[in-house]
Amino acid sequence: MRARPRALTILAACLLVLGVVSRGPARAAGTLTATFAKTSDWGSGYQGQFTIKNNGSSAINGWSVAFDLPSGSSVGTYWDALLTQSGSHYTFKNRDYNGAIAAGASTTFGFVVSGSGTPTGCTLNDGSCDGGGGGSDTQAPSTPSGLTVTGHTSSSVSLSWTASTDNVGVTGYEVYQGASSATTVSGTSATVTGLSASTSYSFKVRAKDAAGNASAFSATVTATTDAGGTTPSGGLRAAPYFMPLDNDPQPISAIVSGSGVNSLVLAFVLAPNGGGCTPTWDGDAALTVSSDTAVKAQVDAVRAAGGDVAVSFGGYNGLELGAACSDASSLAQAYQQVIDKYTLTHVDFDIEGDDLGDAAGETRRFQAIKILKQNAAAAGKKLEVSLTMPVTTVGLSDLDKAEIQRAKDNGADIDMYAVMVFDYGGPAASMAADVQKVMEAAHAQLATLRPDLSDATVYARTGLILMNGHTDQPSELFTQDTFRTLLGYAQQHHLGRLSFWALNRDRQCTGTTGWVDGKCSGVTQQPYDFAKIIGQFTG
Repeated sequence: MRARPRALTILAACLLVLGVVSRGPARAAGTLTATFAKTSDWGSGYQGQFTIKNNGSSAINGWSVAFDLPSGSSVGTYWDALLTQSGSHYTFKNRDYNGAIAAGASTTFGFVVSGSGTPTGCTLNDGSCDGGGGGSDTQAPSTPSGLTVTGHTSSSVSLSWTASTDNVGVTGYEVYQGASSATTVSGTSATVTGLSASTSYSFKVRAKDAAGNASAFSATVTATTDAGGTTPSGGLRAAPYFMPLDNDPQPISAIVSGSGVNSLVLAFVLAPNGGGCTPTWDGDAALTVSSDTAVKAQVDAVRAAGGDVAVSFGGYNGLELGAACSDASSLAQAYQQVIDKYTLTHVDFDIEGDDLGDAAGETRRFQAIKILKQNAAAAGKKLEVSLTMPVTTVGLSDLDKAEIQRAKDNGADIDMYAVMVFDYGGPAASMAADVQKVMEAAHAQLATLRPDLSDATVYARTGLILMNGHTDQPSELFTQDTFRTLLGYAQQHHLGRLSFWALNRDRQCTGTTGWVDGKCSGVTQQPYDFAKIIGQFTG
C-alpha cells in the first residue's frame, strides 16, 4: 500500500478585506462581508480562505462568492464549497452544511492557488465586494423539469432531474417527500433514504438561488420501495489490514483479547508470481487458496470471537489476478473461489502500481465484480465491495477518478471507496490536519463522480486508511495523537470504515530496524496502541 509524494505547505499570513451587501426578498436583508486571507504562502503558490460573516440581524440562507484570478494563477484543490469555473472566473457556492448563516455568525471556505495572483473583481451573491452597487435579486430560478426515478431499494429512492436556470445562479435543490423536505443537494440528483420497505412514496423538487428565491415545484413522481433487504452498509467499520502469513502475524487470540478490534482486512490474495489465474496468498505458488488451512483457521477464530473478515486482492507488489486472468469469466471464478473458501460477504480491491491505470485489466476486474454481485444476488446473499486507492496532494489522482468511472461504465456497484491517506509526503508536524484536507478534497471529487449519491451517503461510502507510526515517506509520522484526531474526523462525518496499515506493525520495534518496518511501527508504543484507537470507531 503506497501512494505518491507531495510538497509541504509553509504557513504565512496576509489579509485583504472585501465588503459586500446582500439583499433578497425571500429572507430578511442582512449585510454580509467576505474577508479574504492568505493562510499559507510558499512563493509559487498559496492557500487562501474567505470568511463570510453575517453582520445583519436576520439569518441568511445560501451564498455565492465569485472572483477572477490573473493570468498565470489558478485554483487547484478547495474545500467547504462547490466550485464552477469559466476560464479565469471562479464561483464558489455553499455546500449543504454551511449555506445557512445566523445573525452574527460566519462560515469559511478555502482553496489552493498555483501562482501568486490574488482574487479580483469579487462579488458576493448579487452585490459587489466593496459594498457599492449591490442589487436586489428578486428573480426565482426556473422550475426543474424531467424529474425521474433512477433507482430504489427497500429503504431508499434515487432521483434525477434537469437543471434549472437563474439570472444569478442556482445554489441548490430541495427534494420533498410528500409535503415534507427530505434532503437538499447542490447537484441534479439525490437519494432519499430511511424509507420503509414495500411502500409507495411521492417526490417533487424545487430550485433555490443564493438570495433564497425558490422556484415552483416540479411535477410529482411516485416510486415504491423494494420488499425486504437493506442498503449497503459500507463494510466492516473498524478493521485494520492484517497479513495472516507474513510479517510475523500475531495470534488471533492475542489480537482479539488485546487489540480492541475483532474485524480484519486480510492481505493479500494475488496471482502466482510466475503467472496463472490461480488465487494464492502473497503470490506464493505454494500457498494456493484452494489448499489453505492456516488462514481458514484464523478466519474461523475471528468469527468465533464475534468478528468478521474481508479479503483484499492486490496491493502494491505482486501480480494482481485482474492482470493474470485472460477474461472476466475466469477472473470472476478465481475471485469466487476465495469468496467460497472463506464464506466472505466483504471483499476489497487494493489496486496500485502498474495495475492502476491498466484499462484492460480494470475493465476485466469490474466486469468480474459485476458477475460476483449477480452471483451473490442469485443465491440470496449480499456481497459488499470496497475499492482501495492511493491519493495525491489534491485528493484522488486522475487514474483513481478514471478507475471509478470505469467501474460505473462496466456496471460494477462499488459499496465503498477506501482512501489511503499516507505515503504521499504529508508534513509530520501537521499530519492530522493535512489528512483531513486531502480527505475533503477526495470527498468533493467522489461527490462529483457519484452524483446519484447524497453528500451524506458519499461520506458513508468512504473509508479512511491510515498508517501507524513511520511510513515509507520520511516526512510523515502518524502518532497515537494523530490517530485520535482522525478518529474524531471519521466519527464526525460518519465514514463507512476506519482502517490502517497494518496490524502486524502495531508494536514497538526491538533491535535494529529500517526506517519503516513491516513488523513494527518505529515509534514508542505499547502493543496494539493504534488498534485500540481504531476500535473506538462506530461510524
